[in-house]
Amino acid sequence: MCQEYTSSKNTGIRKIHGRQLGIFFKIGNALLDARETGEDPFDAVESVISWEALAQSISEAKSLTAKQNFDSLYFISDKYFTIKKYGGEFLKELELHSAPVAEDILKAVGILIDLYEGKIKRLPEKLPSSFIRKRWEELVFTENGIDRKFYELCIFSELKNHLRSGDLWVQGSRQYKDFEDYLIPADRFTEMRDQNGVPLDVALNVEEFLSERMELLSNKIQFVCKLIESNDLPDSSIINDRIKIKPLENIVPEEAEVLGKKIYSLLPLIKITDLLKEVDQWTGFTDQFIHLKSGNKGSDKNMLLTIILSDAINLGLRKMSEASPGTSYAKLSWLQAWHIRDETYSSALAEIINTQSTHPFSSYWGEGKTSSSDGQRFATGSYAQRTGNINPKYGSSPGVQFYTHISDQYAPFHTKVINVGVRDATYVLDGLLYHESDVQIEEHYTDTSGFTDHVFALMQLLGFKFAPRIRDLNDKKLFIPESSIGYSVLSEHVGGTINSKKIIQNWDEILRLAASIKNGTVTASLIVKKIGSYPRQNGLAVALRELGKIERTLFMLDWYMSPELRRRVTEGLNKGEARNALARAVYFNRFGEVRERSFENQRYKASGLNLVTAAIVLWNTVYIEKAVQHLKELGEEINEDLLQYLSPLGWEHIHLTGDYVWEDRIKLKKGV
Repeated sequence: MCQEYTSSKNTGIRKIHGRQLGIFFKIGNALLDARETGEDPFDAVESVISWEALAQSISEAKSLTAKQNFDSLYFISDKYFTIKKYGGEFLKELELHSAPVAEDILKAVGILIDLYEGKIKRLPEKLPSSFIRKRWEELVFTENGIDRKFYELCIFSELKNHLRSGDLWVQGSRQYKDFEDYLIPADRFTEMRDQNGVPLDVALNVEEFLSERMELLSNKIQFVCKLIESNDLPDSSIINDRIKIKPLENIVPEEAEVLGKKIYSLLPLIKITDLLKEVDQWTGFTDQFIHLKSGNKGSDKNMLLTIILSDAINLGLRKMSEASPGTSYAKLSWLQAWHIRDETYSSALAEIINTQSTHPFSSYWGEGKTSSSDGQRFATGSYAQRTGNINPKYGSSPGVQFYTHISDQYAPFHTKVINVGVRDATYVLDGLLYHESDVQIEEHYTDTSGFTDHVFALMQLLGFKFAPRIRDLNDKKLFIPESSIGYSVLSEHVGGTINSKKIIQNWDEILRLAASIKNGTVTASLIVKKIGSYPRQNGLAVALRELGKIERTLFMLDWYMSPELRRRVTEGLNKGEARNALARAVYFNRFGEVRERSFENQRYKASGLNLVTAAIVLWNTVYIEKAVQHLKELGEEINEDLLQYLSPLGWEHIHLTGDYVWEDRIKLKKGV
C-alpha cells in the first residue's frame, strides 16, 4: 500500500503539472502574438481558454503550492478500486488479535470484511474512529458525513501502522506475531537467571547496574565541566552556549601518498577472473557453495565463480553466459538454483574475511576489533522500480541500500539489503551479531543515521562500545542523574534527568529482550524496528530509551573531550566510504541499477558484490606486502610508520570488463 501511495502521489502531481504547463504555454503564446498584431489581449486569452476555465486553472495552480496537496493521501483514491478488489480476500486470510489500545481498528477491519462479503450494504451510523489520525480527518469526515472510500483506505493504512507497532498481531505470522512470542519465554528466562545462565556481560541486579552507570555519568559530567571552566577541553570550546569542536587535521604524510602510488605501480595487472581464481586457491571459498539437498561441493568451480561474478558486476545470467565462453545459461541457472543461497554466500565470505584478518600485513591497519557500517544506495530500474523506496535524502527516484559492515582491517564482513526509507540504526546490530567470520568486534562506528537511544542501550547490554558520528551535536541533549549538581556550564545542553524508576520497573524485560537477541531467539533488526514503532507510553520502549540516554550522554561527553575518539571514528567511517567507492566501480553494469524484482535476487547481488570486493581487498593485501618486500630487497628504506596509510581498496590495476574467461593458469602482467 505504501507503494500505491508513492505511485499515486507522483502520478497525480505529474498530471497536474503537465496540464498547468500546457495552459500556461498556450496563453503565453497567444499574448505574445497579440502584442505583435495589436489584437486585444483579452480576446487572445479567450481564444485559448474560457474565463471560467482559467479561474479553475488558477485555483488548481494555487493548490499546488499548498504543502498538504503533495501528501500522497490526496492521490491515493486513484488506486481505491485496485485495493478494494483484493482487500476483502486479503483481510479474510488474517487471524488478527489486538492489544486494548488497538481494539477500534480491529472492529473497523471486521466492518470492512462484512462490507466486502455483502453482509452489510453501507457503513453503520456508529463507526469506530479513534484510530483516525489528524492527517486523515479532513478526508474521512466531510460535510456529507463519513467518506466511505477514504475511511476504508484509512483502515488499511492504520492496519499497517498497528502491525508494525505490535498493537496488532497475526496468528501464525513470522513477522507480525504477538510481541511476547519473539522473546525467550518468561519462565525459561527466570530459570536462566536463577542458574546464572543469562548470556549478557552486565550486572543482572538493576541497583548494582544503575549505581555503576550513574556514578560514571556523574563523575564524567563534573570532569567535563571542570575542563570547560578552565578552558582545557581539547580542541573544543563552548561559545554562546554552543559546543564548538575543531575540525580534525589531515595527518596523512605526503610521503605516505608517494609510497602508496609507488606500491600500486608495482602491482600486477590482472583480470578479475584470474584474481578470483587466485583468491579461491588461497581460501577455498567456493567449497562453501554446497548443494541444497546433497551437501556436496560444486564440481565446476569456474561455473560457480561465473555466477558469483555475475552478481558482483550486476550482469544477468543470460548476458553473463554470452560473455563467458564455455558456459551456457541453462548450466548457470541450474547451478544457481542449487548452490547459491544466503547461507552459502555467508560461509564463503567468512573464509575470505578470516584469511584477511589473519594476514600479517593487515595488522598495520588495525587489530580487527573495531568496525564501521554504512548504507550504499543503488537506484532501482526496470522491473525492480516498484520494489524500491523513496528517501528525500537521495532524491525522488526509488532505490535500495546495501548496508555493509567493514572492520578496521578493511574486511567487509557483513552486508544486507535494506529499505532506503528505514533508519540505518535498525540494522547496525545485525552485522555485529550474525556474521560467520572469526572477527571479534569491540567498538563500532556509524554516521548519524546509525544511532537511536534504543540502539545505544542494546549495544551496551550486548557488550559493544558504540561510537556514532553525530551530526548537529548541539541539537542533541545530555541527560543527567536526578539531583545532580555542578554542571552549570553545560546547563543549556541538558535536556532533563534520567528516569531511573522506569528502568527499574522494566529491568527484567530489558534483560529478557537483550538475552533473546543474544541467543538468536529474535533478530536484532526485527526487534529494534518493533520497539521503535511502539507508542511512547509503552513501558519497555520508554525504559530502553532511558537506558540509551545514559549511554548516549556518556558517549557525547567522551566526544567533547577526546580528539582521539573523534579521529578513530572518522578514520573508521572513511574506510567504509572508500570501500563503497570500490563497490560502485565493480557494480558497473546496467547503469549500476538494481533490476532484480525479487528480494531474494537482490540479496544475492549484494552478497556477490561484497564477496568480490572482499576478494579484491585480500588480493591487494597480499600483493601490497609483496611490493613492500620487493622494495626492501632492492635496498629501499621503507618507513614502517607509513604502511598504516596504505589501502587495499585500489582497483585501477584490475580489468573488470571484457570477456570473462577462466584460464587454467593465472596470468599476471607486469608487477611483482
